[in-house]
Amino acid sequence: MRINRGFLNLQDSYLFSRIAEKVTEYQKQNPEKEIIRLGIGDVTLPLAPAVIEAMQQAVSEMGSAHTFRGYGEEQGYAFLRRAVCGYYASKGVELEADEVFISDGAKSDLGNIPDVFAVENTVLVPDPVYPVYLDTNVMAGRSIIFSKGSIENGFLPLPEPGLHADLVYLCSPNNPTGAVYTKEQLKAWVDWALDHDAVIIFDSAYEAFVQDQELPTSIYQIEGAKSCAIEFCSLSKTAGFTGIRCGYTVVPQELVRDHVSVNRLWLRRQTTKFNGVSYIVQRGAEAVFTEDGLRQTQESINYYRENARLIADTLAELGLWFTGGTNAPYIWLQCPNHMSSWEFFDLLLERYGIVGTPGSGFGENGEGFFRLTAFGRREEILKAMDRLRKMPL
Repeated sequence: MRINRGFLNLQDSYLFSRIAEKVTEYQKQNPEKEIIRLGIGDVTLPLAPAVIEAMQQAVSEMGSAHTFRGYGEEQGYAFLRRAVCGYYASKGVELEADEVFISDGAKSDLGNIPDVFAVENTVLVPDPVYPVYLDTNVMAGRSIIFSKGSIENGFLPLPEPGLHADLVYLCSPNNPTGAVYTKEQLKAWVDWALDHDAVIIFDSAYEAFVQDQELPTSIYQIEGAKSCAIEFCSLSKTAGFTGIRCGYTVVPQELVRDHVSVNRLWLRRQTTKFNGVSYIVQRGAEAVFTEDGLRQTQESINYYRENARLIADTLAELGLWFTGGTNAPYIWLQCPNHMSSWEFFDLLLERYGIVGTPGSGFGENGEGFFRLTAFGRREEILKAMDRLRKMPL
């Protein structure tokens, strides 16, 4: 018996676990200090009324023999897949219901999608990067290369001459940087993927935060993308489902590699390893895409957008370089006074009682940068910004 030694190649501690440990230790030593958490991107507003009503109705249905439901379709109930297709139609993207797969969140599917691709494939991930992209492929033992984000390219790297990779991870709006690809920039990636027979793993979990109508909210708004891209999205931040767990993945029928339909492979994977999302949750998710649901969830998104604006305005006032905060719920700032990411983390925690996320935890190119999230409560955001304004620069 031998273990998967790819796990031994992971960093000793998951980024957010290490942050939690440091905060817990600080609180033990300073129980009287108030901590404002702008680190992990967890939502704070409640579910929309339309969602609650739909889930309560679904609970009632499960309490009656006439409407009780047992196992559902592994790829999701048809009513929710149709609702997702309708949402994409509003973006100008036509999908068939069998191209949509309902999951318990984008993180799960992002971690599981490599199951349908050979271990021999070379994987390109951005740096800095959401840890799941990297760690999933480290566990599997794949060869990994990086596309480097920087101030110079706005943390939106593009294909470089001579680049070769088989799987490419892109996230827009980006976590952690909050940067958003333009249509022209995504077209460069799509054209490159088509030329190199590569597959783009596109994370659009934060698409609902895009305000600029000129910016794409789905990679399928780019010509040719259905032949080279898989898109992942989540209701975690769109509708406050972080504790409910529901997302969806789009695998177009046009995506064929090695003479095999990737859609068919993913369906086979899901029917073997996944038993679906609960009926109650899926009814709540369906309600997100109704007229009332979209309006109500948009109110929450606007609340977080205003939080982001308050943070961005404060950083601009302090003269700190940053990106994000306009079309994304994340703000990515350059640490002041040439501090390292963890030095700045310690300074904010110990002197100002603010918890953020060190950029170095997202990759080598994140060193010297720091992520703040806009998902806090307004009063806490205002208080944190007042504290930041006292920071000597």
